[in-house]
Amino acid sequence: RKIMQLGFVSAILPDLSFEQVFQTAADIGFDCVEVCCWPVGKAERRYAGVSHIDTAAVDAAAVARIREVTERTGVAISGLGYYPNPLSPVPGESEAAVSHLETVIRAAHVLGLTRVNTFIGRDWTKSTADNWPRMLQVWKPLAGLAEQLGVRIGIENCPMLFTADEWPGGKNLAVSPDIWVQLFQDVGSANLGLNYDPSHMIWQQMDYLGPLREFSSRLFHIHAKDVRLDRERLNRVGILAHPNQYHTPKLPGMGDVDWGRFFSVLYDCRYRGPVCVEVEDRAWEGSLEDRIASLRQSCTYLRNFIPARD
Repeated sequence: RKIMQLGFVSAILPDLSFEQVFQTAADIGFDCVEVCCWPVGKAERRYAGVSHIDTAAVDAAAVARIREVTERTGVAISGLGYYPNPLSPVPGESEAAVSHLETVIRAAHVLGLTRVNTFIGRDWTKSTADNWPRMLQVWKPLAGLAEQLGVRIGIENCPMLFTADEWPGGKNLAVSPDIWVQLFQDVGSANLGLNYDPSHMIWQQMDYLGPLREFSSRLFHIHAKDVRLDRERLNRVGILAHPNQYHTPKLPGMGDVDWGRFFSVLYDCRYRGPVCVEVEDRAWEGSLEDRIASLRQSCTYLRNFIPARD
């Protein structure tokens, strides 16, 4: 298929099974779903801990079940998503994250998929430069494994710096064009790229269109999330305040992203991959019904820019 595919991130439907998520996607009119693949167990933060595929148990029977659902619903898997902190300074956390990320990469290969989305991670108590040696130590082998298995890793550009416990550095290094250039150069793998989300550039007071052009060859996956900046509040607290004090994630079309311009540039860049709605809008989270409505609303809005299938 030569045009983009519209999907959503499955984290917003933790109460539904894999099959129910894909049936919901088909009923609304989505083309694909980014399937969240956390280790099965308890969530440690909002939108984390969701596991619609247990990647530790992807045997032949699981593969057959998953394929049956995607074929029957006509909804594809855009990629597998797992967003931990692989560089955490907390004892055991980094090792567990890296180990499970390897499992997710291997599962993607077994399922015939070519995309895994995640974070680079960060020791938030240290500078970018002081994180770098450990980043290379962790990420060169991960990128090597992905290369070997034909999987491309899309790094989301979220700083993971919203609240006091993530202060001052945030929990993800890959937040700016300067860092991406250095990251791609030093890791040295064509299989490492971006799962690009424009909303994270807006609250950092950065251009969200320029990187589409500069990194067009590294755009592996796109997240469609909007954000609304409260200028009055920002003027009160300043950019050094915790970002949750002055910005609010919103559904596409309900924040400060100009989606017409965004897609115009994305088409110019010849991007032909998935664009997945990431719902983190608290106004639509009161119930499962509300969350499904948020997906329906996002699909209706973004179909202005991504044509539906024939």
